[in-house]
Amino acid sequence: MRGLTPAAADRLRRLVLPGLAFKAVVIGGGYATGRELAEFFLPAGPWGGVLAMLLATLIWSVVAAATFRFAHAIGARDYRTFFQALLGRGWVAFEAAYALFIIVVLAVFGAAAGAIGTAVFGLHPLIGTLALLVGIVACVAWGNRSVERVFLWVSVLLYATYAAFLVLALTEIGGRIGAAFADGAPLGAGWALGGVTYAGYNIVGAVIVLPVTRHFRSGRDAVIAGALAGPLAMLPALLFLVCMAAFLPEIAGAVLPSDFMLVRLGHPIFHLLFQLMIFAALLESGTGAVHAVNERIARGRGQVRLGPVARALLTLALLAPCMLLADRVGLVGLIAGGYRLLAVLLIAIYVVPLLVATLFRRGHAEHRIPQNLPGEPRG
Repeated sequence: MRGLTPAAADRLRRLVLPGLAFKAVVIGGGYATGRELAEFFLPAGPWGGVLAMLLATLIWSVVAAATFRFAHAIGARDYRTFFQALLGRGWVAFEAAYALFIIVVLAVFGAAAGAIGTAVFGLHPLIGTLALLVGIVACVAWGNRSVERVFLWVSVLLYATYAAFLVLALTEIGGRIGAAFADGAPLGAGWALGGVTYAGYNIVGAVIVLPVTRHFRSGRDAVIAGALAGPLAMLPALLFLVCMAAFLPEIAGAVLPSDFMLVRLGHPIFHLLFQLMIFAALLESGTGAVHAVNERIARGRGQVRLGPVARALLTLALLAPCMLLADRVGLVGLIAGGYRLLAVLLIAIYVVPLLVATLFRRGHAEHRIPQNLPGEPRG
């Protein structure tokens, strides 16, 4: 965090970094390419999609704040410790659900990387998938500090690219965007269900990013960081949805809605930059999901420190079968089929128990455990 004063860097780590990490996990293959937005928000029309996003943002902020506060109170920095305190012996139910989550989302990331490689460079999909695999292994191998740098720098690239995309779209097709929102069409059916479903399977990101909450100093830090996580994660999607509305209804069936729009806008250099940004978003999302597994393993067996080689090998063992699934099933099938099931499971196993615990339980502090691995610096 060069260029920042120590105080500013400390506030960034405590209050903003968890939200950037949450954004990194949820943006993934379907969000960044627009495929998830087409699946869960566009069927409700432009205004229905916006309302669904606002609902999902509210859910994210509430659950993330409750998650970070609960985790801080018990000293949890990995999902296993968190769910052992929340569910008792039932924590294994989350372990099973998270295993399914990891398989589906990493397969989605791999499928998206393969689709980008094909759309931009004409490569076989497997090449793009393997490139993502190698990138994630390299990022995860060096532990917390390496992962946090990925979250910060990719976030800068991502927000800047989405802002430039919005300016370009308003310049080129601003009239079509305005017409889409001004046509007076009624809200599409199921907008609320779309928002809840999208929020439901993505909210697990709040638990995945617990390793970066090691900078919290108080419960107040945890609540503020959680509240900021929702808007930080949803803002790029909102900008993207506004632009997508101009191409309804054709864009709803596109495998890569981002590519669909960029081809029609022209500007091949920006088209390439945007696709590279999507690949970077896939990289940070996959890094966050896999890093959570490594931290769970490290803390689950006597807080053993994992070196770079061990982290890389664990990451490779996890990614390889998921990436093969990506090549078999494809992006649209994975998102349409896998995510709705995940939403139901995670709401039942995670969100409902957490909100009950937040409302009716007190005194979590007696369950505190060490927050850092031996020799792990706090900052």
